[in-house]
Amino acid sequence: MNSLFTTLRNSFKSPELRNKILFILFIFLVFRFFAHVPVAGVDVDQLRNIFANNQFLGFLNVFSGGTLANFSIMALGLNPYINASIILQLLTMVFPKLEELSKEGDSGRRKINQYTRFLTVPLAVLQAIGVFALLKSQGLVSNLGPLEFMAFILTLVAGSMLLVWLGELITDKGIGNGISLLIVAGIVGQLPILIGQTFSTANAQASLSLLSFVVMTLLVIIGIIIVNEATRQIPVHYAKRMRGNKMYGGQSTFLPLRLNQAGVIPIIFAVSIVLLPSLISSVFLQSDNASLRGMAQWLNVWFSPTSILYNLFYFLLVVAFTFFYTAVVFNPKKISEDIQKYGGFIPGVRPGKPTTNYLNYILTRITLVGACFLGFVAILPEIGRAATGLQTLLLGGASILIVVSVVLETFKAIEANLVMRNYEGFLNK
Repeated sequence: MNSLFTTLRNSFKSPELRNKILFILFIFLVFRFFAHVPVAGVDVDQLRNIFANNQFLGFLNVFSGGTLANFSIMALGLNPYINASIILQLLTMVFPKLEELSKEGDSGRRKINQYTRFLTVPLAVLQAIGVFALLKSQGLVSNLGPLEFMAFILTLVAGSMLLVWLGELITDKGIGNGISLLIVAGIVGQLPILIGQTFSTANAQASLSLLSFVVMTLLVIIGIIIVNEATRQIPVHYAKRMRGNKMYGGQSTFLPLRLNQAGVIPIIFAVSIVLLPSLISSVFLQSDNASLRGMAQWLNVWFSPTSILYNLFYFLLVVAFTFFYTAVVFNPKKISEDIQKYGGFIPGVRPGKPTTNYLNYILTRITLVGACFLGFVAILPEIGRAATGLQTLLLGGASILIVVSVVLETFKAIEANLVMRNYEGFLNK
């Protein structure tokens, strides 16, 4: 903790880093301002009452940073962009041209980001129509004419794209991943409200439960930090080579394999998908079609955040996305080829395919541990709420993991910037 404050203090002594941090804070203010600009034609007071009495909607509101309960122009949040990213990641594994594009460095990533933005627009339109149907089924919005309906949809789509643009501004001119930082800003912005609601309804027994909940949360945060920082070091030796009159190589180093290679991405992807059944059920609960209404009631019961099926589905999604994203970001075959190219080898393992198989063997096992931990953290708050009886604290394991992981990664980025500016001795003071 002391090193985090030291890094932050040192960063403000660098004019360039200070400007970047202040720019991020300014974008946060812009985000919070638009988060309170409501869309016309929606009964916001009644909407807030519904969110306060619905655990699923309450969790969704926390993840959106309060934009849903206010039904601001950013009510869709970053979900369309996240879903577009998931689709592009899947397509990259299916279409060779997209896979080649992802390997072209910065230019390839820029093109893929552009495709992601293009795909975000139709997904945002579909989600806006779904939100309108949900509001209409709850009687929160009156019948709109064609022009009003188009204005409603375009407002939500424009708000979502504005949020994506703000995130990309942070990535380009700030520090760290802008999309992740905006998600963190939304989650942290809801914390005072959630804590205030809890203390306002707490009695003596609830205060004891709150204390146990806080202790559990602190233990989860410590566990997240340990897992995020844990690595398996694979020894790599480099053979000595003569070039002219000089000898090269001969040193030993380590290939660090992180226990959690995928970071916070699996949680963000899993949350976007696990909420779909409940969202669909909310839309069709008031349908005139008996079959649709029956399906919606079934989804509403079995995919409630308190149900076993919901938490099992959530756990499996996190595990699956962890393996998927690890396979995307870490290529054992390429690492093996690079080691062999520079004359390196892993002791006791032959170069080439045996090295690739060995790296796959190690990576699969450490990823399984990391994936199960992420899945457990994702469903742990629901277990904690069942044990303590506190239902007002809707901050889930996904939110805790996102906040802790993004903060750690951002501080690492700040430290890297300080080191690049020859602050090695300055940091050690």
